[in-house]
Amino acid sequence: MARVGLTTERLVLAGAELADEVGFEQVTVSALARQFDVKVASLYSHVKNSQDLKTRIALLGLAELADLVADAVAGRSGKDALAALGNAYRDYAREHPGRYAATQLRLDAEAAAASAGRRHSQMTRAILRGYDLPEPDQTHAVRLLGSVFHGYISLEMGGGFSHSAPDTQETWERTLDALDALLRKWPAS
Repeated sequence: MARVGLTTERLVLAGAELADEVGFEQVTVSALARQFDVKVASLYSHVKNSQDLKTRIALLGLAELADLVADAVAGRSGKDALAALGNAYRDYAREHPGRYAATQLRLDAEAAAASAGRRHSQMTRAILRGYDLPEPDQTHAVRLLGSVFHGYISLEMGGGFSHSAPDTQETWERTLDALDALLRKWPAS
């Protein structure tokens, strides 16, 4: 029987916090049960298994990040909006490394449909409208921005840039400048 006070939402939030502390890959139903000092079986009335828990953490991370991005880009356009988008992702990853890792989880079709992933794409496309990109170039640009942001963030968080100058903030700003220049002069199909 589940301990009083345990809810799915509370478990998912605790799982997200655990992911930020020890890493997303380390989050399991067993680890969460230890944290709450309950038997693993008592959590199965709230989550199906560790994969279900991880999916729920991913959905939470995507929703939180979408809210942050929406606030960051509201009322902005062009390079200002592009920088706000990138900075929101980078700041979230720094503050919530486990949750950020969770946002990269491959979701099944049902979870993907329920996720904030569509909001992320819509916000990125809204920014790209300021660069006057037609389809399918918008799709290519969405993928490019996601790849650059995620790649940079992953390398930076993994210490990949810590061994040499210049400072990573300077490189980040130059990266945003380069992306802005590329989007302004997007190559014709």
